[in-house]
Amino acid sequence: MTKEVRGWEPEFGLSDAQRTSLLDQLERTSRGQTDIRYPRGPHKRVLVTGFDPFTLDRDIRISNPSGATALALDGTVIETADGPARVETAVFPVRWRDFADGTVERTLRPYLKKVDLFTTVSQGRVGRFDVERTNGAWRGGFGDNENVSRTETIPVTDPASQPQWTTTTLPYKAIVAAATGRFPVYDNTSVTEIPAGATDPVVRPDGPTAGSTARAGGGGDYLSNEIAYRATLLRDRLGLHDRLPGGHVHTPVLQFGAGNTTEVTDPQFVANRLDIIAQVRAILTVAVSATERTRG
Repeated sequence: MTKEVRGWEPEFGLSDAQRTSLLDQLERTSRGQTDIRYPRGPHKRVLVTGFDPFTLDRDIRISNPSGATALALDGTVIETADGPARVETAVFPVRWRDFADGTVERTLRPYLKKVDLFTTVSQGRVGRFDVERTNGAWRGGFGDNENVSRTETIPVTDPASQPQWTTTTLPYKAIVAAATGRFPVYDNTSVTEIPAGATDPVVRPDGPTAGSTARAGGGGDYLSNEIAYRATLLRDRLGLHDRLPGGHVHTPVLQFGAGNTTEVTDPQFVANRLDIIAQVRAILTVAVSATERTRG
């Protein structure tokens, strides 16, 4: 679709600025970033984000369970112990430049003061879910879907007040303790930092130390860490840290069945995708209920 827009030459003419605007609208609307709608009613409001597939130049069959989850849960209602919760979702591109241009903040800012809980979601490790405790202000350089690399501090507005770390406010203890599905769920507290006064990065299993410089959050140093960092930093800059549960969840890697090296799908692949989606839904159910108990 973007190729067609780039090559479109209408009779009435199209300026470079107009073409850029059309491409921006296509990017945003096709990922659901512009149609987050919560109907009126007593239900809770939950906001979830996912990602496009990436590294498709390595294997065109690669999927992303976070994007699949966002597509599956968008507009659904989950029943919690404290009543219904409406889920709205958006998907984000795997491109450094979009994040530097503020696509996360532009999409989430209108809703964070209205929702009861949010979580960014991405694909993580094989065979497990991780609730990421800490997010770091660092881009580690892995190539994106344009094969562009960025190694730098995450660029944000007002860098003078930019923290090296942000933290989850999701009810991670309740999530980890609950039986949400067949994959184990972990409270991931590990980060990589340069300690205050030092020059070399070290891994800290129990989170960052005072005055340290981020080199990887619990979710690494790629765009999954960055969306978590940006969303939680926005939460904090809006003054919602103590009022709004939010953070990042890493799903298991979406795998094919044993021996499948050519087919785009198989029964195990489908089962894995459905199980991951169902478990994210269960995690959201636990998180909403735990938040309500804490507030109560």
